[in-house]
Amino acid sequence: MRLGTGIGWRPEIAEDIARLPGIDWVEVVAENICPDHVPDALRRLRERGTTVVPHGVSLGLGGAERPDPDRLRALAERAEALGSPLVTEHIAFVRAGGPLTATPAIEAGHLLPVPRTRDALDVLCENVRIAQDALPVPLAVENIAALFSWPGEEMTEGQFLAELVERTGVRLLIDVANLHTNHVNRGEDPAKALDELPTSAIAYVHVAGGVEKDGVWHDSHAHPVTQPVLDVLAELCARTAPPGVLLERDEDFPAAGELAAELDAIRAVTAAGTAEAAPAGARPPAGAPAVPGAPVPRAIRERLALAQTALLSALVAGTPVPEGFDRRRLRVQSTALTAKRASVVAKVAPELPEILGSGYRPAFARYADCRPMTGGYRRDALSFAEHLLVDGRPDDPAARRRLTLWWRERSGPAPLAAHPAARLARRFRLALSGR
Repeated sequence: MRLGTGIGWRPEIAEDIARLPGIDWVEVVAENICPDHVPDALRRLRERGTTVVPHGVSLGLGGAERPDPDRLRALAERAEALGSPLVTEHIAFVRAGGPLTATPAIEAGHLLPVPRTRDALDVLCENVRIAQDALPVPLAVENIAALFSWPGEEMTEGQFLAELVERTGVRLLIDVANLHTNHVNRGEDPAKALDELPTSAIAYVHVAGGVEKDGVWHDSHAHPVTQPVLDVLAELCARTAPPGVLLERDEDFPAAGELAAELDAIRAVTAAGTAEAAPAGARPPAGAPAVPGAPVPRAIRERLALAQTALLSALVAGTPVPEGFDRRRLRVQSTALTAKRASVVAKVAPELPEILGSGYRPAFARYADCRPMTGGYRRDALSFAEHLLVDGRPDDPAARRRLTLWWRERSGPAPLAAHPAARLARRFRLALSGR
């Protein structure tokens, strides 16, 4: 299956993508697409014959729990609605807690690395098999970028991915920007990882930009692609001819000419490398069956759940850092998670930064401190507004009235059970009266 050169489809650059020359395919964030209401710009691309691949971000295949059937069903629906030849997800965990730990479920709002241990690999393999059985098209999984390492890891990234492919038949989405990120942040050699990968399993490749701050590489998807990332792409293309290469950009979108130039640079590297690369060999057939395996014992899932919950709680709820982790790196990760959470809440509820002005981010940071996200970003936005109102903020009476009306329009007039009804109702009356 040859995909060619593609770009991540985002509504902000939909018209630019429609005019860019040589776009063979696009990738869409699966959770941002409604199967019954595909955006017109995306529908027009499909009518032109452009392949569309849904890329999931919330399944959490690396988590201790089995994949959620509703999330799998939603991903399958998007693949069918878009006529996609495959779907992709990440080797990551995105939530923790819940029944396996008898603690409240908490969400990261971000892709976090799984430990490269035998226990984690056993769980991941079973989760991938479950997903493969539920999806109507082949699945490819992506290596992620990370700011920190787990203590006591037993395999390299390449070894971990190679055994995952061997045991499940899953395809790989290799992100060369993430390999560079892990080189800077974790000292991992991209060439070594590529040497250990089963290149015949590669479905396609991601290329993206980032930025280095204080010795930490941030996989921002908001900066131009750097030469070191293109160098990793060249290393990969010297080993195999990837079926597809895709440019990702999620923020601070440049002019169409800059996007075209980045795509041209990617094409040049790909062409130069693949001209010398040996054939990749036989690829796993579409829908290759997973190798049967015994169910993972509950005790293994519980151990992984406890470890992931302890780590995520330290990142988003202020609990102690688990033994063996780099505390400085976890502080950087915690700060980044809060910043991303504030940014996404601002997107799903743009009225909040408009009402609060320059005070939005400081207020959100105070709210998020020790308050993990538990119900998605829209619920988070409502909880943030409620938190402000309960505390009698914002100080400006007009802003407080606007925030109260915003909250009531979305939550109804009855206060939530999480707060004393009389106290919250009194706050509403005061806010609406301007006092």
